[in-house]
Amino acid sequence: MSRLFRILTAALAAALVLTGLSAPANADTAAPVALPGKQLTGYWQNFVNGATPLRVSDVSADYDVIVLAFAEADPARPGAVTFGVDPGLSDALGGYTDAQLKADIAAKKAAGVSVLLSIGGERGNVDLSGPANVTRFVDSFTAIAREYGIQGLDVDLEHGFDVANMADAIQRLRAELGAGFLLTMAPQTLDVQPGGTYLRLIDEVRELITVVHTQYYNSGSMNGCHGQVVHQGSVDFITAQACILLQRLRPEQVSLGLPATRSAAGSGYVAPDVVTAALDCLATGSRCGSYVPAEPFPGLSGVMTWSVNWDAHSGGAFSRPVRAHLDALT
Repeated sequence: MSRLFRILTAALAAALVLTGLSAPANADTAAPVALPGKQLTGYWQNFVNGATPLRVSDVSADYDVIVLAFAEADPARPGAVTFGVDPGLSDALGGYTDAQLKADIAAKKAAGVSVLLSIGGERGNVDLSGPANVTRFVDSFTAIAREYGIQGLDVDLEHGFDVANMADAIQRLRAELGAGFLLTMAPQTLDVQPGGTYLRLIDEVRELITVVHTQYYNSGSMNGCHGQVVHQGSVDFITAQACILLQRLRPEQVSLGLPATRSAAGSGYVAPDVVTAALDCLATGSRCGSYVPAEPFPGLSGVMTWSVNWDAHSGGAFSRPVRAHLDALT
């Protein structure tokens, strides 16, 4: 599906909402949200660090998917999450309200961009240790999604989780939010090695997954699918691990996660030409390192980056070349 067609379709859907002709947000008859064949996903930081603070409206149009980072655990209700503009970010932007964020999300969606909300991150967690916690999570996330116009869940839990309860939560969210529900995951490399937590979750909810974008950074050396150790910072590190997921998921469910700048991650940054070489290796069998896939995967989904803020800090040094390359592969 072309980006132009997707934008026109989204604009028509937005117009139907305004005229009251669309189905309710939780209607299971809603058409699934279609993502572009080669998508660029970026995380939006709802906090302030050394990266450029951004309103969602200021996120580059190069991005097809924006993942809001992050929902916060509610200490008063185990399992539940909360979300709203971080006060520090609001101050840094000279005032940014929840109402403005909602309007920005609606405008991005009308332009054909998909918007998800992430749970977890480096410092966050959600307690899904029991059925009552799962219910509180589903209820709170559903309420936030409906209030803000968020289309799905990104799972970035980096400190462990109960696989069965997480799978139950995902299935219940799909039932609540309907066929348009999007599900992405951002596992660390260790968690998608054989036996890893995310591989077990993937097996439980495989048909509900939109995209898995493994974080190919902040990692030590790992085993590749070819039985060899691969080292961070190389084409092989990306491609020989991506093929682990490509053995379990459809190519359109697999994306490559890389940091936008050196400052965006503790380790594992690679220049955009390494990212595009990994894309070419997996999609066409060209520009590979020592690992060459037995067959190409032309349907490979695309690229994720942490974060749109760090990318903006560099003047789009990541998104511009990667976007152009994805468009050339489409």
